Amino acid sequence: MTLPAAIIFDVDGTIAETEEAHRAAFNAAFAEAALDWEWDEDLYRDLLSVAGGKERIRHYIHGLGARPMLAPAAIARLHVRKTELYGDLIEDLSLRPGIARLLAEARTAGVPLAIATTTSLPNIESLLVSTLGEEAPGWFAVIAAGDMVPAKKPAPDIYRFVLDRLKVRPDQCVAIEDSRNGLLSATTAGIPTVVAVSRYMTHETFPEALSVLDHLGDTGQPCHVLSGRAPPGGMVDLATLRRWLTT
Repeated sequence: MTLPAAIIFDVDGTIAETEEAHRAAFNAAFAEAALDWEWDEDLYRDLLSVAGGKERIRHYIHGLGARPMLAPAAIARLHVRKTELYGDLIEDLSLRPGIARLLAEARTAGVPLAIATTTSLPNIESLLVSTLGEEAPGWFAVIAAGDMVPAKKPAPDIYRFVLDRLKVRPDQCVAIEDSRNGLLSATTAGIPTVVAVSRYMTHETFPEALSVLDHLGDTGQPCHVLSGRAPPGGMVDLATLRRWLTT
């Protein structure tokens, strides 16, 4: 059996539980801008159905009737500041179980790694450097961020962008996601997908996934299967992904 042609990772909620840091950064940016907005956990969970930070702010204003109304340029500036604040909040974040192990295993085996996410490039680089070290961004053959494509998840654009640059077939790859929007984006592009459900996505369903888990599993910390296929030994490793791609 051949190895996967690539493993493509989402970032927020998948590599690390980042959404609380994002929520705090949004609220801090709002406060700095003298905006009387406060996103609590319940509201933020609802807003996460909208992919992309600028899009989330726009939806909050227009969809939920928040005031004041902001022009697109003002939303963009607000999001830039939010991104800066987020970079200061992630120093204490850790990787989700199994992420470091699977990355190391793939690198040792020569399996290309890629990222397909709706978040911004500075957010990706900050998280990778903070959790994996200065060289970590260079481990990925392709890093595809939100504004590189016309439509964000659940549209398949970001995954098709990655596939085009990797020059691999979608059915030979595996995507690792944490949300329904991410799952739909990957599977619409034809990529078999494993979902490691993150904190803010436990209310969602994932019938299209190869396997739905609480995390990828690690030594002494086996994962629990929520639906779909069960990885032997409680860990999603290269052998497991290879088996799932061929059966």
